[in-house]
Amino acid sequence: MKILLDIKDDKAAFIMELLRNFKFVKAEPLTPYSAEVLEGLQEAVEEVNQIKAGKKKAQPLSEFLNEL
Repeated sequence: MKILLDIKDDKAAFIMELLRNFKFVKAEPLTPYSAEVLEGLQEAVEEVNQIKAGKKKAQPLSEFLNEL
């Protein structure tokens, strides 16, 4: 199982040390780029879910392509 934790910077070293002391846990910090990509994916999934639930209107493909 994989779990993503959002930890304050001043507590991150302590939590990483704690997790590394468990033999059954593999703990690796994300690179800043990976964290940014993951946040973007989370936002995209939330937006798709809002569109499916009817809480947000989808943008037509032609408008999206024109923005590029």
